[in-house]
Amino acid sequence: MRRTLQSIPLLLAISVILYGILYNMPGGPLAPYLQNPHITAADIARLKHNMGLDQPVPIQYLKWLGHILTGDMGYSTSNSEPVFQALIERFPATLELMGASLFIAILVGISAGIVSAVYRYSALDYAITTFAFFGQSMPVFWFALMMQLAFAVHGIPLPGGYLIQLPSASISSSDSFDFGDRLVHLILPAVVLSLLQIALFSRFMRSSLLEVLGTDYMRTAAAKGLSFRTILYKHGLKNALIPVVTVTALSLPGLVAGAIVTETIFAWPGMGRLFINALTQSDLALLMGYLILVAFLVVFSNLLADVVYAWLDPRVKYD
Repeated sequence: MRRTLQSIPLLLAISVILYGILYNMPGGPLAPYLQNPHITAADIARLKHNMGLDQPVPIQYLKWLGHILTGDMGYSTSNSEPVFQALIERFPATLELMGASLFIAILVGISAGIVSAVYRYSALDYAITTFAFFGQSMPVFWFALMMQLAFAVHGIPLPGGYLIQLPSASISSSDSFDFGDRLVHLILPAVVLSLLQIALFSRFMRSSLLEVLGTDYMRTAAAKGLSFRTILYKHGLKNALIPVVTVTALSLPGLVAGAIVTETIFAWPGMGRLFINALTQSDLALLMGYLILVAFLVVFSNLLADVVYAWLDPRVKYD
């Protein structure tokens, strides 16, 4: 409850900073209208008055905050619809992409970290470590383009004349739901988005598990005659997951940032692609709604991590 209450002034401070930055961006909220030669200075003045832009910035922020607290995020000029509706329509697609990439990252990254720790200094350990460095240093946009080139344009030939070829462009948000078709379209963007997280999870899991394997309670469990598999999964893995939980909670901003690039390249109908369109058209209301929603998700994920800490390790207290 204390951490939840602390998050309220944090979100308020974030909203003040974001509003100040977006208000001072080149051209301001009226940038799309200023580029139209048919709009006169009188039209610009009327738009400023109708949108409340002729008032001081603090007054504009307080009015925006009052609307946000009542559930009104404003009106999107680039989409010609309420901001809340525009975000809600595309939130499931982004959640689907982020959930799939996080599932792949946790499954592959933690498994690779366990194998790397158990067989440390082996050829397999060196191979996993090399892949981790590759994943951490690989730009998302370049890797996405290479995946499109390999799997969508040329395809991967297999023995027997088979060819692995995946679609490079996403289905639109208006298409009817087809699980099989959706899954095929989801493979490439989810793999691209999970690459960095796989590298991080495997490195943290390896170092954390190596530290746990050398503790006294692990040696005591071995002295009792328990099998190595039981020692590893029952006594070691749970404690080794605590740092990984921190990385998982803090990886949400990286997933959101990566989703912006990934959704744009793969034409995935999510909030990241919507953000790019709003940014190019200086849609202040939509930009603020998106960034505040992302900030809320980041704060919520950290609160959730605190709960998971106490579940994984009873010694963790928040007194």
